[in-house]
Amino acid sequence: MKYITTVGEKEYKIEILGDGKVSVDGVEYTVDFEPVSGQPVFTMLVDGRSYEATIHQEEDDDWIVLLHGHRYTANVEDEREKRLRAAAGIGVDDSGEFILKAPMPGLVVKVPVSEGDEIKQGDVLVILESMKMQNELKSPRDGVVSRVLVKDGESIEQKTEMVHIE
Repeated sequence: MKYITTVGEKEYKIEILGDGKVSVDGVEYTVDFEPVSGQPVFTMLVDGRSYEATIHQEEDDDWIVLLHGHRYTANVEDEREKRLRAAAGIGVDDSGEFILKAPMPGLVVKVPVSEGDEIKQGDVLVILESMKMQNELKSPRDGVVSRVLVKDGESIEQKTEMVHIE
């Protein structure tokens, strides 16, 4: 499984390789990670070096890590979540045109909107099936559907333009 972890302004690409191996930005490490008796304290061995950290999850899903007297806030998303957030336009400007692009290749199951429809933030624009999972791609803002470029039953590639909103 691949994850994108953001600490401050820096983004790290992390992949769990299995058999105690982890890749961080392409560099492989041997890791052993264990909780200490039901507490939010973890002991870690990273390439033979020992670390102890306190780790807990905040209500906003960020992780707080206390390591060597320093406090770090980390946001962790798997690659699929990150693509879906990007496709949903989270953080999108409310002005100008928004173009919903496929975050991954898949099958368009349903397009519940038509050109000219007035939509609200959070309305489903496209239901896309990928890896045997149906994903509801929602509008990041209020607007009017100006173009629908896909149809039910169509197979599409990643980054295919699907819906335009003005």
